[in-house]
Amino acid sequence: MGLDQKVLSALDADLTSSKYPLVDSFAVFRCGKEAFNHSYAHDYGKIYAKEAKTVGPLNARLTGPYNYFDPTWHPYYHGTDLHTIQSVSKTVSSITIGIAITRGDFKAGLNTPLLKYFDPARVKNVDDRKRRITLRHVLTMSTGLDWNEEVAYDDPKNDADLMEATDDWVQYVIDRPMAKEPGKVFNYSSGNSELLAYIFQKETGQDIEKYAQQYLFGPLGIDHYWKRSPMGVVDTEGGLFLRNTDLAKLGYLFLHDGMWDGKQIVSKEWVRQSVAPFIDAEEGFKYGYKWWLLPRAGKSGYIWMALGFGGQRLMVFPEESMVVVFTGWDILHDPERDQELVNRILPGVRGGCTSKK
Repeated sequence: MGLDQKVLSALDADLTSSKYPLVDSFAVFRCGKEAFNHSYAHDYGKIYAKEAKTVGPLNARLTGPYNYFDPTWHPYYHGTDLHTIQSVSKTVSSITIGIAITRGDFKAGLNTPLLKYFDPARVKNVDDRKRRITLRHVLTMSTGLDWNEEVAYDDPKNDADLMEATDDWVQYVIDRPMAKEPGKVFNYSSGNSELLAYIFQKETGQDIEKYAQQYLFGPLGIDHYWKRSPMGVVDTEGGLFLRNTDLAKLGYLFLHDGMWDGKQIVSKEWVRQSVAPFIDAEEGFKYGYKWWLLPRAGKSGYIWMALGFGGQRLMVFPEESMVVVFTGWDILHDPERDQELVNRILPGVRGGCTSKK
């Protein structure tokens, strides 16, 4: 597979010694095969015992799936090996919309106004800018809605936490006032992504989770659990649980232009558009359709990433035919380590693939 085991083992040793704390798994797939897969055990019941019993931004309800310190729910679902992937759920939701477009079930174009799916009389703060928000803006974090997710998730001013503390998440989002002209400024918003489940239902008449099970998870052999909001809306902003090996399958799907076992699951065009830079984002990234795009140092092209709170990382290296997955639950710090980890992994690529699956 053209990989240097010493490089991967060195990173594994640092993960084992907690140089990078609270990482739960690290896996590398190249040339269609699993090259490395190691998990790291942590007793989250002890680590977050105090926080689990204290009402706060990450624990507004004390019990249930939105207590992020409850070891019954996070990071593993009810003692299984299904791991929360948090905001990687956004990317999976985008892929599902792409599949529905490919199959002709989602007929609206991406220039369709967002307010088509709402009764404007029941939406607050409607103005000309809000009327100009399109589905493309929702996919690219550029709606212009006033949203504060730049602060830490344990900060009571974080809009993602405030949304999850309400019952009707979709209404919370669509009622937000406008701050910028749509399409002009990147502003990371879990609220934007929660609109996807609602839009999908309105446009197709189908539930996005059930649709993904039939046309994405089923064909790829992926087991999952997907949380829902108190109103029963699929949590497309962060509620999906997957195994790390199944998360890697999604990277493999995109690495092969939407093909899986000889079948076109999602169109090549959707894959191309999804990982094309639409807008400048944070930390040197560009952003596509719920994909983070890290420019290659000294080269053209990008490393494609789906990223989630607490250390969830799906990294796709198209030039190297490689997929790397991390899961973790460092939710009180959640450091930005994407470039550092890339710099640790890429030196391990020594050659091309000698065989393909």
